[in-house]
Amino acid sequence: MTKNNKNPLNNKAKLSPQTLAVHGGGARSPFGETSEGIYFNSGFTYESSLSAQQRFEGNEEGHIYSRFSNPSVDMFQNRMALIEGAEAARATATGMAAVTTALMSQVKAGDHVVAARALFGSCRYVVEDFLPRWGVNSTLVDGRNPEDFAKAMQKNTKAIFIESPTNPTLELVDIKAVADIAHASDAKLIVDNVFATPIFQKPLALGADLVTYSATKHIDGQGRAMGGIILGSSEIIEADIHTFIRQTGPSISPFNAWIMLKGLETLELRVKKMSENTAKIADFLALSNKIEQLYYPFNDKHPQYELAKRQMSNGSTMVSFEVKGGQEAAFRFADALAIILISNNLGDAKTLISHPSTTTHQRFNEEERAEMGIRRSLLRLSVGLENPDDLIADLDFALDQI
Repeated sequence: MTKNNKNPLNNKAKLSPQTLAVHGGGARSPFGETSEGIYFNSGFTYESSLSAQQRFEGNEEGHIYSRFSNPSVDMFQNRMALIEGAEAARATATGMAAVTTALMSQVKAGDHVVAARALFGSCRYVVEDFLPRWGVNSTLVDGRNPEDFAKAMQKNTKAIFIESPTNPTLELVDIKAVADIAHASDAKLIVDNVFATPIFQKPLALGADLVTYSATKHIDGQGRAMGGIILGSSEIIEADIHTFIRQTGPSISPFNAWIMLKGLETLELRVKKMSENTAKIADFLALSNKIEQLYYPFNDKHPQYELAKRQMSNGSTMVSFEVKGGQEAAFRFADALAIILISNNLGDAKTLISHPSTTTHQRFNEEERAEMGIRRSLLRLSVGLENPDDLIADLDFALDQI
């Protein structure tokens, strides 16, 4: 029997995000497989020389070379765009490849970039050390104050780059306010949305021009593979971003794209459960007299709590805190844990803890870390899918050790 093509649900725009996460962007081969296929090929053939010419000219649909176009990668990109509410997307080999591509594709020698100073260590390296090597100067500002972005804008500013919430102190940036500042100067706003996930925050709807993710984190969610993705308008993605990836090659492998595609099917289920666990853990830690400071966006004592409630739908899966006793106490605490693992990764099904000042942000000096709010007593906790009571018992034991 022929499938009913009159069903209005054939229009993907009518489907919910949960359904799109399972069915969106799929493209079955003539074999009719249920799980999307993995296309492990580097190149493609053409029916004729004219067909090859037209495909290279962009006048015929089809793939040319897997460095910048592949069926498995396309499916991941298309599904992710549907979930994010973006017109287009391009995947990369890692999250840092996504950040670097997003920034480099928008600037040239003589341009200027403004960024929040509270950034993941590698992101700050790209802004502060890498871009200036190619004649693109940068200015770092306190991301909590939109006026600081406005003051830092120059005639040659082409992009603003932010994380919100930030890694690892969970500071927030007012995305809409900063987007307005960027657009008033004809600059682009690029938002790293890893901590909030595409489920709990929509930067494009708040005015961002490009959104980046390390798909290695929540999108895969099980520590299996690396990947990144950039999302935005068709105008930017299909011109600037696609051209940069095509010519420079920070490409995701078809296998990793397939893993990410499978991860999207359970993304919402996982991050919602992880965020429920995180809220319970944040409440537990807030009551401990051995915690100096707690950082969690949906804790009403967070200094940007109202902004968090306005631009995020959930506090997400990360909580950071400072223990009394400095680095020695932080190490003793982490080493006493049994279930929770020490790792600099995040967004995993397993709960992971890290000590930022000696790992992800170790290359900065004490003054720079202090400026970012990263003290030696700070620990970052990425909450997973375990039973929250077990996690709290583990944390409770570790607190007793300090």
